[in-house]
Amino acid sequence: MITVVGMGAGEPPADAVGSDAALVVGGRRHLDAVRLPRGAERVVLGALAPALDTLAEYVAAGRPVTVLASGDPGFFGIVRALAERFGPERLDVRPGVPSVAAAFARAGLPWDDAVVASAHGRDLRTAVNVCRAHPKVAVLTGPGAGPAELGAALGGDERVLVVATALGSARERVERVTPAEAAGRDWGAAVSVVLCLDEARALGPVRTIAGARPGTTGRVRTVPVGPDVPVGPVRGAAPDGWAGWALDETDFAHRDSMITKFEVRALALARLGPRPGDLVWDVGAGSGSVAVECARLGAAVDAVEKTPDGVERIRANAAAHGVDVRVVHGTAPGALSDLEDPDAVFVGGGGRELPAIVAACARRTRRAVVVALAALDRVPAARRALLDAGLECDGVLLQSSRLAPLPGDVTRLAAANPVFLLWGVRPHSRTEGVAP
Repeated sequence: MITVVGMGAGEPPADAVGSDAALVVGGRRHLDAVRLPRGAERVVLGALAPALDTLAEYVAAGRPVTVLASGDPGFFGIVRALAERFGPERLDVRPGVPSVAAAFARAGLPWDDAVVASAHGRDLRTAVNVCRAHPKVAVLTGPGAGPAELGAALGGDERVLVVATALGSARERVERVTPAEAAGRDWGAAVSVVLCLDEARALGPVRTIAGARPGTTGRVRTVPVGPDVPVGPVRGAAPDGWAGWALDETDFAHRDSMITKFEVRALALARLGPRPGDLVWDVGAGSGSVAVECARLGAAVDAVEKTPDGVERIRANAAAHGVDVRVVHGTAPGALSDLEDPDAVFVGGGGRELPAIVAACARRTRRAVVVALAALDRVPAARRALLDAGLECDGVLLQSSRLAPLPGDVTRLAAANPVFLLWGVRPHSRTEGVAP
């Protein structure tokens, strides 16, 4: 057996390493914190592959091995690599208290509704987008992806960072800072975990399933924003705050029915594929219905809108659905220049600038661009813009008829205006398993 011991937040357990262990593998600080049996070989974890090869030699010889790891080694830890190499049946895992649990305990918060993102050895942007979309996130840090980098990326977002350093040791420190304050400091290498909190939404209702989605705060509400931007109660919201997707138009404030209809929105969401860790642009957002739905599915969202009343309407709709959408007041394509590159883009509206807008979005998207058009004349130029950017293009004309009542307790079909939906997909995204 390979004994895998989670050191946890605090002093190592007295029996961390058995007296019969022939090989002990772990980080330098873990090895220094325990008593090793006489004659046991010690391997300091650096590159994982050489350590696993050494471990394999001992396993093949039937000699006992102990692996020391941080916190709970089955949670973003070494258990995955060991199970893949040697099989789970060879592992005796003894978990410690994970740094995430300890950090939330220090902050006095429950964490059954938190999302955990690892930036250790990974691209920080995924963790940043999760922090933007969700009110309660724990980020496992690493070199080049610590509190300073996270704070700088979050910029002006209304978040509080709880930075937990050296948890369980005599040097333990837990500090609450703004993203700007975090960005301006050198935090060193002892940071255990960073909590990113939207304090207005951090205490949601009790949940049955851990890791609640961004749209499940249970605080769906009416938001008054003035006589020109009416917002009514969110009719489709279920008691627990989650009401599926492709919501009815009546679930959003909109002007003169200027809103992406739910049939169109359903297919657009399928092609956009919004998910936690993604950044989605909604360009020409109007009511923000697509932006809100993407945020409810876990993505960070930038909604670009040129009209002041549209900006307020998007903010009100986002607040009414309990999600965080960053609204950019400006005219595309110029307003896109300062935004981070997106994973997917929805382009609504029209106008003479549409080809230039689609082209700008198609050049910068990592995965896909979806364009909704009511005017037949604009379809060829939009399609050409997608193709010229190297995307694989497809599309459909959506024509739907809804049931409508007639006098005498009978029903007719009421035709909705037809809409062209085009989408372009970056070819390499299909091989990476992230195609819409």
